[in-house]
Amino acid sequence: MAGDSAAKIKAYAVPVVLFSLSMLYQLVLLPRAFPPSHYDVLGLKTYCSMEEVKEAYENLESKWNSGLEVPTTTEFIKIRYAYELLTNSVWKRNYDVFGINEQDHVLEKLSQQYAGEKFSNIALPLLRTVASDTGDYAFNVITSKEFQSMFQDSKPWLLQVYSSGSNQSAQFANSWKRIAALLNGVANIGMVELGEVQVAAYLSERKPMGRFFFRNGLPSVVAFPSGCKTSDCLIRFEGELSVDAVTDWFAMAVLNLPRIFYYSKESLGPRFLAKSSPHKVKVIFFSKTGERATPAIRQAARDYWNYATFACVLWREEEFSVWWNTFGVESAPAVVFLKDPGLKPLVYHGSVNDSWFLDVLEQNKQQELPQLRSLTSEELGCDARGYSRAGRDTLTWYCAILAGRLGPELDSMRETMRRVQETLSKSSELKAASEDEHSITAAVALKSKRLTLSWLDGETQK
Repeated sequence: MAGDSAAKIKAYAVPVVLFSLSMLYQLVLLPRAFPPSHYDVLGLKTYCSMEEVKEAYENLESKWNSGLEVPTTTEFIKIRYAYELLTNSVWKRNYDVFGINEQDHVLEKLSQQYAGEKFSNIALPLLRTVASDTGDYAFNVITSKEFQSMFQDSKPWLLQVYSSGSNQSAQFANSWKRIAALLNGVANIGMVELGEVQVAAYLSERKPMGRFFFRNGLPSVVAFPSGCKTSDCLIRFEGELSVDAVTDWFAMAVLNLPRIFYYSKESLGPRFLAKSSPHKVKVIFFSKTGERATPAIRQAARDYWNYATFACVLWREEEFSVWWNTFGVESAPAVVFLKDPGLKPLVYHGSVNDSWFLDVLEQNKQQELPQLRSLTSEELGCDARGYSRAGRDTLTWYCAILAGRLGPELDSMRETMRRVQETLSKSSELKAASEDEHSITAAVALKSKRLTLSWLDGETQK
Protein backbone atom coordinates (compact mmCIF):
# COMPACT_ATOMS: atom_id res chain seq x y z
CA MET A 1 0.00 0.00 0.00
CA ALA A 2 2.79 2.35 0.91
CA GLY A 3 4.33 1.71 -2.49
CA ASP A 4 1.05 2.52 -4.26
CA SER A 5 0.72 5.81 -2.36
CA ALA A 6 4.25 6.82 -3.22
CA ALA A 7 3.64 6.04 -6.89
CA LYS A 8 0.45 8.13 -6.91
CA ILE A 9 2.17 11.07 -5.22
CA LYS A 10 5.00 10.85 -7.72
CA ALA A 11 2.56 10.69 -10.64
CA TYR A 12 0.65 13.79 -9.54
CA ALA A 13 3.66 15.79 -8.30
CA VAL A 14 4.74 17.15 -11.68
CA PRO A 15 1.25 18.39 -12.77
CA VAL A 16 0.69 19.99 -9.34
CA VAL A 17 4.03 21.80 -9.47
CA LEU A 18 3.39 23.01 -13.03
CA PHE A 19 -0.07 24.24 -12.07
CA SER A 20 1.33 26.09 -9.04
CA LEU A 21 4.00 27.77 -11.15
CA SER A 22 1.38 28.74 -13.70
CA MET A 23 -0.80 30.39 -11.06
CA LEU A 24 2.23 32.20 -9.59
CA TYR A 25 3.10 33.56 -13.04
CA GLN A 26 -0.43 34.75 -13.80
CA LEU A 27 -1.27 36.20 -10.40
CA VAL A 28 2.09 37.61 -9.28
CA LEU A 29 4.81 37.78 -11.90
CA LEU A 30 2.72 38.73 -14.97
CA PRO A 31 0.98 41.76 -13.36
CA ARG A 32 4.33 43.05 -12.10
CA ALA A 33 5.74 42.87 -15.64
CA PHE A 34 3.34 45.61 -16.76
CA PRO A 35 3.60 49.22 -15.54
CA PRO A 36 0.68 50.56 -13.52
CA SER A 37 -2.12 52.06 -15.60
CA HIS A 38 -3.31 55.64 -15.23
CA TYR A 39 -6.32 54.25 -13.40
CA ASP A 40 -3.96 52.65 -10.87
CA VAL A 41 -2.31 56.04 -10.27
CA LEU A 42 -5.69 57.41 -9.18
CA GLY A 43 -6.57 54.28 -7.21
CA LEU A 44 -9.43 53.41 -9.54
CA LYS A 45 -10.67 50.35 -11.38
CA THR A 46 -9.90 50.17 -15.09
CA TYR A 47 -12.55 51.63 -17.42
CA CYS A 48 -14.38 53.51 -14.66
CA SER A 49 -16.38 56.60 -15.65
CA MET A 50 -15.08 60.16 -16.05
CA GLU A 51 -17.23 61.18 -13.06
CA GLU A 52 -15.36 58.69 -10.88
CA VAL A 53 -12.05 60.01 -12.20
CA LYS A 54 -13.02 63.58 -11.34
CA GLU A 55 -14.21 62.55 -7.89
CA ALA A 56 -10.98 60.67 -7.14
CA TYR A 57 -8.87 63.64 -8.22
CA GLU A 58 -10.96 66.10 -6.16
CA ASN A 59 -10.49 63.94 -3.07
CA LEU A 60 -6.72 63.97 -3.57
CA GLU A 61 -6.74 67.70 -4.26
CA SER A 62 -8.62 68.45 -1.05
CA LYS A 63 -5.98 66.53 0.93
CA TRP A 64 -3.21 68.50 -0.76
CA ASN A 65 -4.89 71.84 -0.11
CA SER A 66 -5.50 71.00 3.54
CA GLY A 67 -1.92 69.90 4.01
CA LEU A 68 -2.87 66.36 5.07
CA GLU A 69 -0.80 65.02 2.18
CA VAL A 70 1.94 66.69 0.17
CA PRO A 71 2.77 64.86 -3.07
CA THR A 72 6.22 64.92 -4.55
CA THR A 73 6.62 66.67 -7.87
CA THR A 74 6.81 63.35 -9.73
CA GLU A 75 3.72 61.98 -7.96
CA PHE A 76 1.71 65.09 -8.72
CA ILE A 77 2.69 65.05 -12.41
CA LYS A 78 1.64 61.40 -12.73
CA ILE A 79 -1.69 61.99 -10.99
CA ARG A 80 -2.45 65.18 -12.90
CA TYR A 81 -1.50 63.54 -16.19
CA ALA A 82 -3.85 60.63 -15.49
CA TYR A 83 -6.63 63.05 -14.57
CA GLU A 84 -6.29 65.14 -17.75
CA LEU A 85 -6.04 62.05 -19.96
CA LEU A 86 -9.05 60.28 -18.44
CA THR A 87 -11.33 63.31 -18.35
CA ASN A 88 -10.95 63.94 -22.08
CA SER A 89 -13.61 61.77 -23.73
CA VAL A 90 -11.62 61.12 -26.93
CA TRP A 91 -8.33 60.41 -25.18
CA LYS A 92 -10.07 58.13 -22.66
CA ARG A 93 -11.73 56.18 -25.47
CA ASN A 94 -8.42 55.79 -27.30
CA TYR A 95 -6.66 54.69 -24.12
CA ASP A 96 -9.38 52.31 -22.93
CA VAL A 97 -9.95 50.52 -26.24
CA PHE A 98 -6.55 50.66 -27.97
CA GLY A 99 -4.07 51.63 -25.24
CA ILE A 100 -3.12 54.82 -27.13
CA ASN A 101 -1.29 57.35 -24.98
CA GLU A 102 0.62 59.51 -27.43
CA GLN A 103 1.66 62.23 -24.94
CA ASP A 104 3.32 59.94 -22.37
CA HIS A 105 6.69 61.53 -23.17
CA VAL A 106 5.40 64.56 -21.24
CA LEU A 107 5.78 62.68 -17.92
CA GLU A 108 9.55 62.38 -18.08
CA LYS A 109 9.99 65.82 -19.63
CA LEU A 110 8.00 67.60 -16.90
CA SER A 111 9.59 65.56 -14.10
CA GLN A 112 13.00 66.81 -15.25
CA GLN A 113 11.75 70.36 -15.84
CA TYR A 114 10.23 70.75 -12.37
CA ALA A 115 12.68 68.62 -10.41
CA GLY A 116 13.14 70.04 -6.87
CA GLU A 117 10.20 72.46 -7.12
CA LYS A 118 6.91 72.41 -5.22
CA PHE A 119 4.01 70.78 -7.00
CA SER A 120 2.04 74.03 -6.74
CA ASN A 121 4.54 75.72 -9.08
CA ILE A 122 3.77 73.36 -11.96
CA ALA A 123 1.96 75.08 -14.84
CA LEU A 124 -1.38 73.54 -15.76
CA PRO A 125 -2.74 71.96 -17.86
CA LEU A 126 0.00 69.47 -18.62
CA LEU A 127 -1.42 68.15 -21.90
CA ARG A 128 -2.01 70.01 -25.14
CA THR A 129 -5.33 69.48 -26.88
CA VAL A 130 -6.27 69.81 -30.54
CA ALA A 131 -9.58 70.81 -32.02
CA SER A 132 -11.97 67.88 -32.29
CA ASP A 133 -13.40 69.12 -35.59
CA THR A 134 -11.67 67.15 -38.33
CA GLY A 135 -13.44 68.80 -41.24
CA ASP A 136 -10.30 70.61 -42.34
CA TYR A 137 -8.23 67.50 -42.88
CA ALA A 138 -10.44 64.39 -42.84
CA PHE A 139 -11.85 63.28 -46.17
CA ASN A 140 -13.45 60.12 -47.50
CA VAL A 141 -14.05 58.92 -43.96
CA ILE A 142 -15.07 55.25 -43.94
CA THR A 143 -17.84 54.19 -41.56
CA SER A 144 -18.73 50.66 -40.50
CA LYS A 145 -21.56 50.57 -43.02
CA GLU A 146 -19.36 51.77 -45.91
CA PHE A 147 -16.51 49.45 -44.96
CA GLN A 148 -18.56 46.37 -45.84
CA SER A 149 -19.01 47.45 -49.45
CA MET A 150 -15.77 49.31 -50.21
CA PHE A 151 -14.01 46.40 -51.95
CA GLN A 152 -16.30 46.26 -54.95
CA ASP A 153 -13.76 47.54 -57.50
CA SER A 154 -10.37 46.06 -58.28
CA LYS A 155 -8.21 48.98 -57.10
CA PRO A 156 -6.09 48.56 -53.98
CA TRP A 157 -6.94 50.57 -50.87
CA LEU A 158 -4.78 52.80 -48.70
CA LEU A 159 -6.34 53.61 -45.32
CA GLN A 160 -5.30 55.87 -42.48
CA VAL A 161 -6.61 55.13 -38.99
CA TYR A 162 -6.70 58.42 -37.11
CA SER A 163 -8.28 60.10 -34.10
CA SER A 164 -9.97 63.48 -34.00
CA GLY A 165 -8.18 64.20 -30.70
CA SER A 166 -4.73 63.08 -31.81
CA ASN A 167 -2.02 65.72 -32.17
CA GLN A 168 0.03 63.42 -34.38
CA SER A 169 -2.93 62.77 -36.68
CA ALA A 170 -3.45 66.51 -37.07
CA GLN A 171 0.25 67.04 -37.85
CA PHE A 172 0.09 64.35 -40.54
CA ALA A 173 -2.91 65.93 -42.28
CA ASN A 174 -1.07 67.87 -45.01
CA SER A 175 1.20 64.92 -45.77
CA TRP A 176 -1.85 62.69 -46.15
CA LYS A 177 -3.42 65.11 -48.63
CA ARG A 178 -0.24 65.03 -50.70
CA ILE A 179 -0.11 61.22 -50.56
CA ALA A 180 -3.73 61.02 -51.69
CA ALA A 181 -2.98 63.33 -54.62
CA LEU A 182 0.04 61.25 -55.68
CA LEU A 183 -1.95 58.01 -55.55
CA ASN A 184 -5.00 59.42 -57.30
CA GLY A 185 -5.95 57.11 -60.13
CA VAL A 186 -3.92 54.12 -58.93
CA ALA A 187 -5.55 53.47 -55.55
CA ASN A 188 -8.60 54.18 -53.42
CA ILE A 189 -7.88 56.41 -50.42
CA GLY A 190 -9.85 56.43 -47.18
CA MET A 191 -9.70 57.35 -43.49
CA VAL A 192 -11.11 55.54 -40.46
CA GLU A 193 -11.74 57.49 -37.26
CA LEU A 194 -10.97 55.57 -34.08
CA GLY A 195 -14.57 56.12 -32.98
CA GLU A 196 -15.59 53.59 -35.62
CA VAL A 197 -14.49 50.98 -33.10
CA GLN A 198 -15.50 47.91 -35.11
CA VAL A 199 -13.58 48.96 -38.21
CA ALA A 200 -10.62 50.31 -36.24
CA ALA A 201 -10.39 47.06 -34.26
CA TYR A 202 -10.52 45.08 -37.50
CA LEU A 203 -7.55 47.10 -38.82
CA SER A 204 -5.56 46.89 -35.59
CA GLU A 205 -3.24 44.23 -34.23
CA ARG A 206 -4.09 42.08 -31.23
CA LYS A 207 -1.91 41.35 -28.22
CA PRO A 208 -1.66 37.81 -26.77
CA MET A 209 -4.12 38.82 -24.03
CA GLY A 210 -6.62 39.87 -26.71
CA ARG A 211 -6.34 43.66 -26.47
CA PHE A 212 -6.44 45.66 -29.70
CA PHE A 213 -3.51 47.98 -30.36
CA PHE A 214 -1.60 49.92 -33.01
CA ARG A 215 2.08 49.13 -32.77
CA ASN A 216 3.30 52.63 -33.69
CA GLY A 217 0.34 54.58 -32.38
CA LEU A 218 -1.63 57.01 -34.52
CA PRO A 219 -1.92 57.72 -37.32
CA SER A 220 -1.68 54.14 -38.55
CA VAL A 221 -1.45 53.44 -42.29
CA VAL A 222 -2.58 50.12 -43.77
CA ALA A 223 -3.21 48.85 -47.28
CA PHE A 224 -5.34 46.22 -48.96
CA PRO A 225 -3.68 45.06 -52.20
CA SER A 226 -5.82 44.49 -55.27
CA GLY A 227 -8.04 41.46 -54.70
CA CYS A 228 -7.47 41.50 -50.93
CA LYS A 229 -10.72 41.73 -48.96
CA THR A 230 -9.78 40.49 -45.49
CA SER A 231 -7.29 41.40 -42.77
CA ASP A 232 -5.33 38.22 -43.58
CA CYS A 233 -3.70 39.92 -46.59
CA LEU A 234 -3.63 43.45 -45.14
CA ILE A 235 -0.19 45.14 -45.25
CA ARG A 236 0.93 47.54 -42.50
CA PHE A 237 3.22 50.51 -42.99
CA GLU A 238 5.80 50.65 -40.21
CA GLY A 239 8.28 53.28 -41.43
CA GLU A 240 8.63 57.02 -41.02
CA LEU A 241 5.37 58.87 -41.68
CA SER A 242 6.45 61.04 -44.60
CA VAL A 243 5.04 61.57 -48.08
CA ASP A 244 8.05 60.00 -49.75
CA ALA A 245 8.25 56.98 -47.44
CA VAL A 246 4.54 56.11 -47.59
CA THR A 247 4.20 56.48 -51.36
CA ASP A 248 7.39 54.50 -51.98
CA TRP A 249 6.19 51.72 -49.67
CA PHE A 250 2.79 51.62 -51.38
CA ALA A 251 4.36 51.54 -54.84
CA MET A 252 6.78 48.74 -53.91
CA ALA A 253 4.84 46.57 -51.43
CA VAL A 254 1.29 46.98 -52.72
CA LEU A 255 1.51 47.87 -56.43
CA ASN A 256 4.73 45.91 -57.09
CA LEU A 257 6.10 48.77 -59.16
CA PRO A 258 9.82 49.14 -59.99
CA ARG A 259 11.97 51.66 -58.17
CA ILE A 260 13.57 54.39 -60.28
CA PHE A 261 17.06 54.93 -58.91
CA TYR A 262 18.92 58.18 -58.33
CA TYR A 263 22.31 58.78 -59.93
CA SER A 264 25.00 61.40 -59.40
CA LYS A 265 26.91 63.24 -62.10
CA GLU A 266 29.71 60.70 -61.60
CA SER A 267 27.52 57.58 -61.79
CA LEU A 268 24.90 58.55 -64.39
CA GLY A 269 27.21 57.81 -67.32
CA PRO A 270 28.85 54.51 -66.34
CA ARG A 271 25.99 53.03 -64.29
CA PHE A 272 22.96 54.15 -66.28
CA LEU A 273 23.68 55.42 -69.78
CA ALA A 274 26.39 52.86 -70.56
CA LYS A 275 24.37 49.93 -69.19
CA SER A 276 21.00 50.82 -70.71
CA SER A 277 19.91 48.84 -73.75
CA PRO A 278 20.88 50.71 -76.93
CA HIS A 279 17.38 50.40 -78.39
CA LYS A 280 15.70 52.06 -75.39
CA VAL A 281 14.93 55.75 -74.97
CA LYS A 282 16.58 57.13 -71.83
CA VAL A 283 14.27 59.18 -69.59
CA ILE A 284 15.96 61.22 -66.84
CA PHE A 285 14.09 63.15 -64.13
CA PHE A 286 15.83 66.06 -62.40
CA SER A 287 14.51 66.78 -58.90
CA LYS A 288 15.30 69.46 -56.33
CA THR A 289 13.83 67.50 -53.41
CA GLY A 290 15.15 63.98 -53.96
CA GLU A 291 11.67 62.52 -53.64
CA ARG A 292 11.15 59.20 -55.36
CA ALA A 293 9.18 59.02 -58.59
CA THR A 294 5.41 59.00 -58.21
CA PRO A 295 3.52 55.71 -58.52
CA ALA A 296 2.03 56.89 -61.83
CA ILE A 297 5.50 57.43 -63.31
CA ARG A 298 6.69 54.11 -61.94
CA GLN A 299 3.65 52.48 -63.50
CA ALA A 300 4.71 54.04 -66.80
CA ALA A 301 8.24 52.72 -66.28
CA ARG A 302 6.83 49.21 -65.99
CA ASP A 303 4.38 49.55 -68.89
CA TYR A 304 7.04 50.99 -71.24
CA TRP A 305 9.89 48.75 -70.09
CA ASN A 306 10.43 47.40 -73.59
CA TYR A 307 10.88 50.90 -75.00
CA ALA A 308 12.40 53.16 -72.34
CA THR A 309 14.57 53.09 -69.23
CA PHE A 310 14.35 55.62 -66.40
CA ALA A 311 16.66 57.42 -63.97
CA CYS A 312 16.52 60.26 -61.44
CA VAL A 313 19.10 62.93 -60.65
CA LEU A 314 19.18 65.22 -57.62
CA TRP A 315 19.66 68.76 -58.87
CA ARG A 316 22.45 70.79 -57.29
CA GLU A 317 23.08 74.39 -58.24
CA GLU A 318 26.85 73.89 -58.18
CA GLU A 319 26.48 71.25 -60.92
CA PHE A 320 24.54 73.53 -63.26
CA SER A 321 27.32 73.71 -65.87
CA VAL A 322 27.55 69.91 -66.07
CA TRP A 323 23.88 69.39 -66.80
CA TRP A 324 23.62 72.41 -69.08
CA ASN A 325 26.55 71.33 -71.23
CA THR A 326 25.47 67.67 -71.29
CA PHE A 327 21.71 67.87 -71.74
CA GLY A 328 20.72 71.54 -71.88
CA VAL A 329 19.00 71.41 -68.47
CA GLU A 330 18.73 74.86 -66.88
CA SER A 331 16.98 74.00 -63.60
CA ALA A 332 14.85 71.43 -61.81
CA PRO A 333 12.29 69.99 -61.96
CA ALA A 334 12.89 68.81 -65.51
CA VAL A 335 12.62 65.67 -67.60
CA VAL A 336 15.01 64.71 -70.41
CA PHE A 337 14.47 62.23 -73.24
CA LEU A 338 17.66 60.83 -74.78
CA LYS A 339 17.06 59.08 -78.07
CA ASP A 340 19.36 58.27 -81.01
CA PRO A 341 23.14 58.88 -81.05
CA GLY A 342 23.87 62.42 -82.16
CA LEU A 343 20.29 63.57 -81.60
CA LYS A 344 19.77 66.59 -79.36
CA PRO A 345 18.06 65.70 -76.06
CA LEU A 346 14.42 66.67 -75.59
CA VAL A 347 14.17 68.76 -72.42
CA TYR A 348 10.96 69.74 -70.61
CA HIS A 349 11.28 72.11 -67.66
CA GLY A 350 8.70 72.43 -64.88
CA SER A 351 6.64 70.08 -62.77
CA VAL A 352 5.66 66.81 -64.40
CA ASN A 353 1.94 66.21 -64.61
CA ASP A 354 1.22 62.49 -64.79
CA SER A 355 -1.24 62.58 -67.70
CA TRP A 356 0.97 65.01 -69.63
CA PHE A 357 3.99 62.79 -69.07
CA LEU A 358 2.17 59.70 -70.35
CA ASP A 359 1.24 61.56 -73.54
CA VAL A 360 4.84 62.74 -74.09
CA LEU A 361 6.20 59.28 -73.32
CA GLU A 362 3.88 57.66 -75.83
CA GLN A 363 5.02 60.16 -78.49
CA ASN A 364 8.70 59.55 -77.71
CA LYS A 365 8.82 55.88 -76.71
CA GLN A 366 10.60 54.92 -79.95
CA GLN A 367 13.94 56.19 -81.14
CA GLU A 368 13.79 58.26 -84.32
CA LEU A 369 15.50 55.36 -86.02
CA PRO A 370 13.91 52.43 -84.17
CA GLN A 371 15.58 49.09 -83.65
CA LEU A 372 14.06 46.14 -85.45
CA ARG A 373 13.20 43.53 -82.83
CA SER A 374 10.69 40.74 -82.41
CA LEU A 375 8.59 43.10 -80.33
CA THR A 376 8.56 45.90 -82.94
CA SER A 377 8.75 44.03 -86.26
CA GLU A 378 5.02 44.14 -86.93
CA GLU A 379 4.65 47.68 -85.61
CA LEU A 380 7.43 48.85 -87.96
CA GLY A 381 5.97 46.98 -90.95
CA CYS A 382 9.02 44.74 -91.29
CA ASP A 383 7.30 41.55 -90.29
CA ALA A 384 8.45 38.46 -92.19
CA ARG A 385 4.84 37.36 -92.67
CA GLY A 386 4.24 40.21 -95.11
CA TYR A 387 2.80 43.13 -93.17
CA SER A 388 3.38 46.79 -94.06
CA ARG A 389 2.72 49.76 -91.80
CA ALA A 390 0.30 50.92 -94.50
CA GLY A 391 -1.76 47.74 -94.07
CA ARG A 392 -1.83 44.08 -95.03
CA ASP A 393 -3.27 44.89 -98.47
CA THR A 394 -0.21 46.93 -99.51
CA LEU A 395 1.69 44.90 -102.09
CA THR A 396 4.77 47.06 -102.59
CA TRP A 397 6.66 48.13 -99.46
CA TYR A 398 10.26 48.31 -98.32
CA CYS A 399 12.34 47.88 -95.16
CA ALA A 400 15.83 49.38 -95.15
CA ILE A 401 17.70 47.78 -92.26
CA LEU A 402 21.10 48.77 -90.91
CA ALA A 403 22.74 45.78 -89.20
CA GLY A 404 26.00 45.74 -87.31
CA ARG A 405 27.88 45.14 -84.09
CA LEU A 406 27.31 47.63 -81.25
CA GLY A 407 29.98 50.27 -81.08
CA PRO A 408 31.00 53.74 -82.34
CA GLU A 409 30.90 52.67 -86.00
CA LEU A 410 27.32 51.44 -85.76
CA ASP A 411 26.34 54.58 -83.83
CA SER A 412 27.80 56.72 -86.62
CA MET A 413 25.89 54.76 -89.24
CA ARG A 414 22.68 55.01 -87.22
CA GLU A 415 23.10 58.78 -87.08
CA THR A 416 23.64 58.90 -90.86
CA MET A 417 20.59 56.76 -91.56
CA ARG A 418 18.47 58.87 -89.22
CA ARG A 419 19.50 61.99 -91.14
CA VAL A 420 18.49 60.25 -94.38
CA GLN A 421 15.10 59.61 -92.77
CA GLU A 422 14.78 63.28 -91.79
CA THR A 423 15.71 64.39 -95.33
CA LEU A 424 13.13 62.05 -96.86
CA SER A 425 10.47 63.27 -94.43
CA LYS A 426 11.08 66.90 -95.41
CA SER A 427 11.17 65.98 -99.12
CA SER A 428 7.86 64.14 -98.89
CA GLU A 429 6.21 67.20 -97.36
CA LEU A 430 7.42 69.40 -100.27
CA LYS A 431 6.76 66.98 -103.12
CA ALA A 432 3.69 65.03 -102.00
CA ALA A 433 1.30 67.41 -103.78
CA SER A 434 3.03 67.02 -107.16
CA GLU A 435 3.61 63.25 -107.11
CA ASP A 436 1.03 60.99 -108.80
CA GLU A 437 -0.47 58.03 -106.98
CA HIS A 438 1.86 55.54 -108.70
CA SER A 439 5.06 57.28 -107.62
CA ILE A 440 7.53 55.00 -105.85
CA THR A 441 10.08 57.60 -104.77
CA ALA A 442 11.59 56.97 -101.33
CA ALA A 443 10.15 60.21 -99.90
CA VAL A 444 6.58 59.39 -100.90
CA ALA A 445 6.97 55.75 -99.83
CA LEU A 446 8.10 56.91 -96.39
CA LYS A 447 5.14 59.27 -96.12
CA SER A 448 2.67 56.57 -97.16
CA LYS A 449 4.20 54.11 -94.67
CA ARG A 450 5.49 51.84 -97.42
CA LEU A 451 9.10 52.44 -96.41
CA THR A 452 10.65 51.75 -92.99
CA LEU A 453 14.17 52.67 -91.93
CA SER A 454 15.46 50.76 -88.91
CA TRP A 455 18.53 49.10 -87.42
CA LEU A 456 19.34 45.94 -85.53
CA ASP A 457 22.10 44.49 -83.39
CA GLY A 458 23.54 41.84 -85.64
CA GLU A 459 25.03 39.85 -82.74
CA THR A 460 21.93 39.53 -80.57
CA GLN A 461 18.95 39.73 -82.94
CA LYS A 462 17.98 36.53 -84.71
